[in-house]
Amino acid sequence: MGMTRPSAAALVAWLAVLLGYVVVVNGDNFSYKEALTKSLIFLEAQRSGKLPPNHRVAWRGDSCLNDGKEANMDLVGGYYDAGDNVKYGLPMAFTVTTLAWSAIVYNSELKSAGELGNTQAAIRWGTDYFLKAACKRNKLYVQVGDPEKEHQCWVRPENMKHPRPVLEINEKTPGTEIAAETSAALAASSIVFRRIDRPYAHRLLNKAKMLFKFAREHEGSFDGECPFYCSFSGYHDELLWAAAWLYSATRDRTYFKYVTEEALHAVVDEFNWDLKYAGVQILLSKSFFQGGRDMQAYKEHADSFICSALPQSPYHKIPMTPAGLVHLRDGANLQYATGISFLFSIYGDLLQRFNQKVQCGDKRFDSTHLLAFAKQQMDYILGQNPQGRSYMVGFGKNPPKQAHHRGASIPLSDANSEVNCPMSFVRWYNKNTPNPNELTGAILGGPDNHDNFNDERWSSVYTEPCTYINSLAVGALAKLTRPLPVK
Repeated sequence: MGMTRPSAAALVAWLAVLLGYVVVVNGDNFSYKEALTKSLIFLEAQRSGKLPPNHRVAWRGDSCLNDGKEANMDLVGGYYDAGDNVKYGLPMAFTVTTLAWSAIVYNSELKSAGELGNTQAAIRWGTDYFLKAACKRNKLYVQVGDPEKEHQCWVRPENMKHPRPVLEINEKTPGTEIAAETSAALAASSIVFRRIDRPYAHRLLNKAKMLFKFAREHEGSFDGECPFYCSFSGYHDELLWAAAWLYSATRDRTYFKYVTEEALHAVVDEFNWDLKYAGVQILLSKSFFQGGRDMQAYKEHADSFICSALPQSPYHKIPMTPAGLVHLRDGANLQYATGISFLFSIYGDLLQRFNQKVQCGDKRFDSTHLLAFAKQQMDYILGQNPQGRSYMVGFGKNPPKQAHHRGASIPLSDANSEVNCPMSFVRWYNKNTPNPNELTGAILGGPDNHDNFNDERWSSVYTEPCTYINSLAVGALAKLTRPLPVK
C-alpha cells in the first residue's frame, strides 16, 4: 500500500509543532516561544543595581548602587516599574507574585521553551530585593526615588545624579496593601524555589509570614506612592491574596480559616496590581475542585468573573474595542488584556483537568471557550488587530519604535554626557525618531478604545511599558507554547 501524501494543512500543523508556532485564524504565524523569551528579556531591562554577567540587554549597565543610603540601608536591586527610574514596592511585588504563579502553573512549558531558568532568575531578582527591604521587624521599605524629581529629568538610570529618597511603612505609618502584596510575592516564590533551593525558599516563607502578621496587626492604607500607585481598592484584597498564597505554600489551617471566613461576596471584573480578588478566586478554586467544599464561594465568584469577561456570555460587561481587545481605561491598558488572558489560561486548564464547565445564565462554557479567548487577547497584542502591528517591541510586524522609556531612548554615545534636566527633554524625549536602543519584549500601553495607536514617545498612555504587563503575559505565553493537537 502506497504512502498517502500529507495535506498542506497537515504540513503546516506539523511545522507549527516543530518550530513552536501556533497558527492563528487569519493565517498569521506567531512564535509564542519567541514572544515568551522576549517578554522576559524586557524584565531584565528593568533591573536596578549591579547587573549579573549573563545579563542579556547590552545597552543597560549598573545603576543606583547607593540606593538605601539615605536610610542607612542596602536597597540596591529590584526593578524600575515602567519608563522612569523609581522603584515602587506595590507594583514590583505584584510583578513577582504573578511571575511566580506562572512558574508554578506552567513549569513544564517554561522548561520546554528553555525559559524556566530565566523566569526563576527574574523572580529571584525581586525576592532578593524584598528580603533587604523587609529585614527589620514591623518595617518595610516600599519606595526608592522621588517621582517628582524623576519626571523633571529625562536621564538613564545609569547617569542619575539627583537624590534617591526612601519611603517606609511601619507601626505608625502602616501600608497593609504593600506589606500583604510583598507577603504574597514571597510566599508564591517560596513554592517556586522549594525544590531547587530549600534554604532560600524557607527564608522567603518565613519573611512572608512575618509580613502578613505585620499587615494584619497594623492595618491602614499607605498613600505615599500616590498619585502614581494609589490603592483605590483598599487592602482587603491584598490580605486575602497573601493568605491564599500562604495557604498554598503551607497548608496551614490558620490561613485556610482566614480565606474562608473573609470570602468576598461580590463580583469583581478586573485583575491588576491594585485589585486582586479575581486572582484569589481563581487560585483557591483549585482547592474546591480537589474536594475543598469550604472553597465553594471562591469557585462561584471565579465563575462570575469569567461570565463578566467572556464575550459570548449573557452577563458580559467588560468594555472592549471594536476589534475585541479588553479596554478598561487608558494608560497601561494592556495589563488588563494580559491579566485576563493569564487568568483565563489558568482557569481554563483547571476546567479541563477536572472536567468542569462555567454556567452563565442559560449558557455553559467549557475550557475551550476560555482558552480561545485568552489566545485571542494575546494574538491581538502580537499583531492580529486592525493596525496590523505588534504591540511588543522587537517582535512581529511593525512593532513600536518609540517606547516611552528613558534608557531605551538615549544613545549609548550620549551616556556619559553632562545632563541638563530641562534640555534633556529637547535632546531625547521630544525627538520624533526611533529609540536608539531596542527595548526588546516590552509590551506597551497599547491602543485606545477604538483600536487606534500613536507610536510617539511623549504619548505615554500608548507607549509606556510596565513590568506587570509583561509578568502577566509570561504565563499566558507559556501556555500558548504548548503545541495544539493536530487533528
